[in-house]
Amino acid sequence: MKHRILGTAMALALTACATTTSPTGRTQMVGGVSQAQLDQLGAQAFAETKAKETLNRDARQNGYVTCVVNALVRQLPPEQRRVAWETAVFADNEPNAFALPGGKVGVNTGIFTVAKNQDQLAAVLGHEIGHVIARHHEERITRQMGAQAGLGVLGALAGARYGEGAANTVNQLGGMTAQAAFLLPGSRTQESEADVVGQRLMAQAGFDPRQAVGLWQNMMAASANRPPQWLSTHPDPANRIRELQRDAPSLVPTYEAARKAGNVPKCG
Repeated sequence: MKHRILGTAMALALTACATTTSPTGRTQMVGGVSQAQLDQLGAQAFAETKAKETLNRDARQNGYVTCVVNALVRQLPPEQRRVAWETAVFADNEPNAFALPGGKVGVNTGIFTVAKNQDQLAAVLGHEIGHVIARHHEERITRQMGAQAGLGVLGALAGARYGEGAANTVNQLGGMTAQAAFLLPGSRTQESEADVVGQRLMAQAGFDPRQAVGLWQNMMAASANRPPQWLSTHPDPANRIRELQRDAPSLVPTYEAARKAGNVPKCG
């Protein structure tokens, strides 16, 4: 019975899979979950993180993050702009940030030690929102399901279709919470793609795309030759900096046009 439930959940999910083209022209396999399910799991992961971590209540820092997020969100496609975006700042010295489907953004206070200005913070958050725009979470779940992995995600799907009993059955086979499913690092390909999408997004929002280079230089300088956990799973930092430096000049006209059009963020 357990195998039938798991197999049925996988079969139903995988029949909906399809290929699409990412913002950089890469072929992706998506469709393992619906947008509604994806948003629900994103909200669950965000709630789990807020319950587990200590929230920072500093009004200035929270307002600063919200201001940068709002400036970036205004440049998103209409379906993403309609989402009620929510931010949270966590009292954690690890320089880290994330964005989830359903418009959830989290930032550790440690990020302020390396993001020295609003443009550098926009580089971080543009990268993370880039994961959402490029459907990386959906792609990852679809891939996990195809490999018969991510049983916690399958449990959520089984529960949605067959009720709590089915979800419990799947989760007992080897649970993975929504938090783990969403917050585990993406592939290096996804991370590089999020850099491209994020740098483009920050320029469109009126943030200087050249500051993305400064951010990663600050990140490496602060790591004392030992990359923080967030960086350890990302592309080689030296290569990343070179790629951001390579792309910045072509984005400066976009940045200047955005500023001329009135997109002049004043977040602090």
